Amino acid sequence: MKRNALPKLGINFASLNIELKGLRYFMPETFLGDLTQVKLFDILKPLFSDKKTGKVIFKGKESGELYLELGNITHARTNSSVGEYAFFTLMGLKVGKASFESDEVPPERTISISTEQLILNWSSQKQWNKIKEVVPSPHTIFRALPQKSQESINLSAEQWNVSALCNGTKTVSEIAEALNWDEFKTSKAVFQLIQLGLLERAEDRKPTKKKLISNGFFLMVETEMKKVIGAMAPFIISDKLSDLHETKESLSQDQAPSFIEALSEEISDSLMKKEFLRVMTDYLFADKKRS
Repeated sequence: MKRNALPKLGINFASLNIELKGLRYFMPETFLGDLTQVKLFDILKPLFSDKKTGKVIFKGKESGELYLELGNITHARTNSSVGEYAFFTLMGLKVGKASFESDEVPPERTISISTEQLILNWSSQKQWNKIKEVVPSPHTIFRALPQKSQESINLSAEQWNVSALCNGTKTVSEIAEALNWDEFKTSKAVFQLIQLGLLERAEDRKPTKKKLISNGFFLMVETEMKKVIGAMAPFIISDKLSDLHETKESLSQDQAPSFIEALSEEISDSLMKKEFLRVMTDYLFADKKRS
């Protein structure tokens, strides 16, 4: 044997490389949670913030997969759909188990929009489902409620237009046609007016009116939440409103303290949490004095 020569070990490195690559398919899954006990959005939030790459696997009556690359959703699949619609389906799951397999790359990319926009679209879809509970059909008829002259009503021009057309004879579809709007925009405006106590369904009694939070409240909330949790703030705000079965247009002053408390639970740093509660409590106190 020549000096310094290494013995041949007879290893097929090409074959070994394939086998080593194959090991990634046998990596154990990390259990994320039972969807009957925790909301899917709460499961996904750490994966977004930690910029994880991998596959979220759903098993239950409805199965599917959600792929993330550096915290961005790039592919979603269920038994019957792919892409954004599959994502909406998965986000609506209430039963099943979710697990995570790290470093899995998607077989294809069916979601091209940003994750921020995707979640905003999902929030709009959730809002649409809530609106449909109040405005169940484009053929529904609404009428304006009598207003007390001393009441100060702050409505947008679009809301005034809808209110004027809700005369107890026109359907939502006919109002949409008159304004050249789509069904969603019209139904949303009707929903907001109902929450303000200005409209009722033709066959319904007058809804109980409540004192709503001021217009600047949510701007303040989002500003303060972004200071402590960043870009996820709007989605967490929307999620907590959904828990209360409310919207930005329907949250009352009486509900605001519990809403603020719920948001604070998302802040892990105790000092930042305390400061957030202080700032928002001072704002609510000043807001009540103004009103």
